Amino acid sequence: MLSFRASLGIVMSMALVASPAFATRSHKAPGTKHHSAHSTRSHKSSRRSARRVHGQQAIQPERVTQIQQALIHEHYLSGEASGQWDSTTQAAMQKFQADNGWQTRIMPDSRALKKLGLGPDYSDAINAKTASFNDPPPISSIPSTQAEGFASAAGTAGSN
Repeated sequence: MLSFRASLGIVMSMALVASPAFATRSHKAPGTKHHSAHSTRSHKSSRRSARRVHGQQAIQPERVTQIQQALIHEHYLSGEASGQWDSTTQAAMQKFQADNGWQTRIMPDSRALKKLGLGPDYSDAINAKTASFNDPPPISSIPSTQAEGFASAAGTAGSN
């Protein structure tokens, strides 16, 4: 009978000889396409992301009319507002932005819109009509227990 070491050596040799047989890859026939699921998926996603366009693509005609009216008022555009984002309007907006030292783009810069008086409209905000932006009341009108609580929370208690 064979010794343990001899048996182990035979088994190892057979494993080394047999492993390439199990590890062979199937080869494709000439002229056929072979795609793995991974390569197809990554190829498709790269094509999809290359076509995806981000950001605002067009300006609504009502907004274009507002911008044109503001540019006419500022003497960067002449004539009547047409509501069309045409090359004349684009050139006027770029000139307005350049004159203010801002980057010129085809789409209007938010700073330019604000300077033209076309910034965000908060008139429909929940508390826009009742909001008060007055100075806060004097400290003397705040109850002492409340003032002590504020000071304690701020970490300034006892430093009056």
